[in-house]
Amino acid sequence: MVDDLLKWRKEFPELDEYVHLVSHSLGAMPRRVEDSLRTFTQLWREHSIEAWETWVPEIDKFSTSISSLLGAPKNTVTVHQNVSVVQSVLASCFDYSTKKNKIVYSSLNFPSVSYIWQAQEKHGAQIHVVKSDDDISIDVEAMCDAIDETTIAVPISHVFFRSSYIQDVKTIAAKANAVGAHVILDCYQSLGAVPVDVIDFDVSFACGGSIKWLCGGPGAAYLYVKQELIDMFEPAMTGWFAHQAPFAFSMPKQEYSQDIWRYLGGTPSIIALYQACVGVDIVNQIGTEAIRAKSLRQTKYILDLTQERGFKLRCFEKSDRRGGTVVFDFDNAESISQELNKRKFYCDYRPQAGIRISPHFYTKDEEIDQFFEEIDNIRKL
Repeated sequence: MVDDLLKWRKEFPELDEYVHLVSHSLGAMPRRVEDSLRTFTQLWREHSIEAWETWVPEIDKFSTSISSLLGAPKNTVTVHQNVSVVQSVLASCFDYSTKKNKIVYSSLNFPSVSYIWQAQEKHGAQIHVVKSDDDISIDVEAMCDAIDETTIAVPISHVFFRSSYIQDVKTIAAKANAVGAHVILDCYQSLGAVPVDVIDFDVSFACGGSIKWLCGGPGAAYLYVKQELIDMFEPAMTGWFAHQAPFAFSMPKQEYSQDIWRYLGGTPSIIALYQACVGVDIVNQIGTEAIRAKSLRQTKYILDLTQERGFKLRCFEKSDRRGGTVVFDFDNAESISQELNKRKFYCDYRPQAGIRISPHFYTKDEEIDQFFEEIDNIRKL
């Protein structure tokens, strides 16, 4: 069949050197990243401190690109270095000294997110972790039942990193909104692979980063805040870029910006924005709907290949609740994944899950066949 998305493969020349099925963990590097980073260093070299006049606008430029992928209005997204920082900023917004101090999330959240919210216990937060019955999915009714009038925040993943399960965000958000709680949606494993619409989801906050499906490498994370909530909170985790006049250098009290910048902190990692902007631009041009359609076709083929070999499936089989990753396990899968990587058939392995692989818009069908043939070759040794 004709695969129109493969025309974008020319933007990733290194893909001709290996099989890359690990975009859920690290997206392939676009060739134009080197040019973009060269622009950053050239500005620094040639303009010294005046480079900031060009650097600072990159914050809003990158945020606007992310907004379009999130379905968010302009000026509702800002940047940070990683999701741990984003979650810490949001955690610092809430008062845990009242009866409304409950935090609800699932046992399948990414560990960093759990660490941040568990740390709020010392400030008075009450933590409720909803357990998974199968280490793949979470019962949406159990999540909703745990959210009550005492709940203040519900930090959840759109797509679970271990199992690629897509949560029913709208149902959870509806329950949270009904009791005055705030859903904080982690889109790291969805944005760029699965359509996201924060307005339709009706979540208070959303976050993620550039490393994975957005092909941007580490260092550029994003935070969305619902428009009507922007001026409601004053993050205790803050910095000079969150000030209403940061270059006035006023002291001692923080005077928060009246816009989304109040959720910034200290000096942003500008170089990471230059690095990440190329991949986000490509994903925007392609469109997540087209990426998702190809992903569903290729992941279905991967499911067929795993089942032919009798591998244990560790992800949700139905496409409406499966993200862009297929997870499967078998004897010695961890050591075989290491050998696959040595042979430049890139994947990864996670405990309590197995081998995770994910095609992306640049993946050829024959690369999937080659990957499984290589597994067969290694297992014969």
